[in-house]
Amino acid sequence: MASGAGKSAAFILLTLNLMLYFIVTIIAAWAINHGIERARETAECYPLGCAASTLSIPARIFPIYFPFGNMATGFFIIFSLIAGVVGFITSVTGITNIIQSNLSNLHAAAASSLITWSLTLLAMGLACKEIEIGWTDSNLRSLETLMIILSGTQLFCMGTIHVGVEDVISRQRIRGGRV
Repeated sequence: MASGAGKSAAFILLTLNLMLYFIVTIIAAWAINHGIERARETAECYPLGCAASTLSIPARIFPIYFPFGNMATGFFIIFSLIAGVVGFITSVTGITNIIQSNLSNLHAAAASSLITWSLTLLAMGLACKEIEIGWTDSNLRSLETLMIILSGTQLFCMGTIHVGVEDVISRQRIRGGRV
């Protein structure tokens, strides 16, 4: 990461991910808020007048009943919010770690980017499941699209950080320094 090209590529990808994870967090938080506000109305107006507590098992998993989307919506929104918050924080700390650019900071950035990528892949898999099941709201479609895009950009970001770690290690070995 001592080279300017690798450092700037990682910085640009982390900045892009920072903005995308912020948007994901906003949309997922809106969806949860909308679900909380509308859950009582929907449960009371559910076909045949049943309450949310009398719904079948998949609808009772979360205390929030989402009146939009399909049966995968609850899982998808919760994991998207978790991935968005973790990704945002990881991007902020990753930017500071890349700017400092020593070996311990790059290892921290590499480890946190791997954790963020795994959470993003989990949310992306749930987005794909929600797409497979059927119709969703336009806000959920934008969230699904963002999660799919973020899985790719986070992979590239993780790759550039890991390449930077290997670059710093090889430079220290050439200079004869401790690794």
